[in-house]
Amino acid sequence: MPQHVLIIGAVALGPKAASRFKRLEPDSTVTMIDKDTRISYGGCGIPYFVSGDVSATSDLTTTSYHMVRDIPFFRDIKGVEVKTGVEAMAIDRAAKTVRVTDLASGQKDVLSYDKLVIATGAAPRVLPVPGYDLPGVHVVANLEAAESIRAAVTAGGVEKAVVIGAGFVGLEMAEALADMWDVETSVVEAGPRILMNNLGPALSAMALRHITDKGLTVHLSETVTAIEGDGRVQRVITDKRVIEADLVVMAAGVVPNSDLAARAGLAVSGRGGIVVDRNMRTSDPDIFAGGDCVEIKHLVTGKPFFLPMGSMANRQGRVIGDNLAGGASVFTGAAGSFAIKLFERAASGTGLTLEQAGREGLDAISALVVQLDRAHFYPGKELMTLELVVERGSRRVLGIQGLAASGDALVGRVGAVAAMMPFSPTVSDISNLEYPYSPPYASAMDVINTVGNVADNLLAGRNVGISPEQFAALWEGGQCHFLDCRERSDAASLLERFPGKWHNIPQGHLAGRLDEVPRDCDVVLVCNTGARSYEAYTTLAHDGRTNVKNLFGGMAALRALGLDPK
Repeated sequence: MPQHVLIIGAVALGPKAASRFKRLEPDSTVTMIDKDTRISYGGCGIPYFVSGDVSATSDLTTTSYHMVRDIPFFRDIKGVEVKTGVEAMAIDRAAKTVRVTDLASGQKDVLSYDKLVIATGAAPRVLPVPGYDLPGVHVVANLEAAESIRAAVTAGGVEKAVVIGAGFVGLEMAEALADMWDVETSVVEAGPRILMNNLGPALSAMALRHITDKGLTVHLSETVTAIEGDGRVQRVITDKRVIEADLVVMAAGVVPNSDLAARAGLAVSGRGGIVVDRNMRTSDPDIFAGGDCVEIKHLVTGKPFFLPMGSMANRQGRVIGDNLAGGASVFTGAAGSFAIKLFERAASGTGLTLEQAGREGLDAISALVVQLDRAHFYPGKELMTLELVVERGSRRVLGIQGLAASGDALVGRVGAVAAMMPFSPTVSDISNLEYPYSPPYASAMDVINTVGNVADNLLAGRNVGISPEQFAALWEGGQCHFLDCRERSDAASLLERFPGKWHNIPQGHLAGRLDEVPRDCDVVLVCNTGARSYEAYTTLAHDGRTNVKNLFGGMAALRALGLDPK
């Protein structure tokens, strides 16, 4: 029997659910409303429009076959009626109606439904500080905001910009301003590091060093207290300094748009996300919700969490479209997979960081490796850093994060692990992961397998590692024997700079020179990436040494962090 589906929200999830449902039930009708005038656009592409990588906002509203996803497109191609500039004011669940207002005319109306979809998304968090509403202060909310930011920059009136927030959007916007437009850009972050919800301390510090080398100024552990200007923004005031600014971008996170659902009596969590089941149904069986306004299950912790991403909304939209047509499709949850471009580096990950695992009460360790992303003999190879987080005892993989020059190569490795997360992979699964091999694309013993092997050795007690930060602390303390396991030509400069403190025995010679390694102090083993120092560790362990530590990631990790001996 034909039914009428009403969808509130027409950016990502709404159009996907509408299109899927109409393919399954062509005789049913769909009405989609949105309070904005432009619909069905790729919001995640906004920083790349601001940077100029995407030439026009219209590019963000087209299909892959270059048709603009506007009202005529949905009406003529998809069979969906769209009303823009129309805001949903209240849901009457008993009457199955939604009261709406036309924002241009003020005219009110009531729309009925058989099934309702809430796709209201999320809103940027606006810091409640004096001056937040000055001209020149922007939030990255929609295409109009993007056009306003780019217009200000291209007009030539922006020499200094401040971005508030060092998450995904903040760093993408900072790069867009600094890299393409040569705007002197500062980032202010209240937390102690960038991407702190996504990367552990070592990878975050490596990423920070890279973006500062590329010209960004980053102020960590600072709180914005005010924004000032005479008629328009001129400066940002923090608890530590004054930063001059011609333009400010607030990127302090987003909050779910769940007020409409809450007023209708639908279940909403204390964190503000609409509660849905595996079928994306709300607490009302005739109302579905998805995208940035809902909470979903975390595949590692099993707890609900908030993950605002366009990719998530599209997948959930298909599930909802199926179920509107009587299907039983499920959305099992997510592990929080992400990727971000940072100038000439990429960061990516899935699951939990070591810190997050600890907060969840999980007994976990992490293994950090640095290795080439393809065969060592193939041109164009680049170093990749991966950190694998695993649970002791169960050996379950809790997460993986990485940083690399080749973003595609990194995302390929992380994506392979992300695909396994619903099935609770173990360290052995990573060690034996069948990653596609060819010298231009991977190593015969690939970096993803290596990080699994390192984790396996750590869990079994066959390796004792220290982080680059721990190395730096030991170096300052000066009570250790630092043994370089590389060939003498590689170690020569450090031997010359630190005579008596830096020592060298090539790994291949160590078994015959054990008497040169002291037994009465800790020995720290170092090589380029950690491979030869691990071989040296096994040699010393076989000799009965228990005071030996292997530097994770070797000199490559130290250099990436700026912690190499000085």
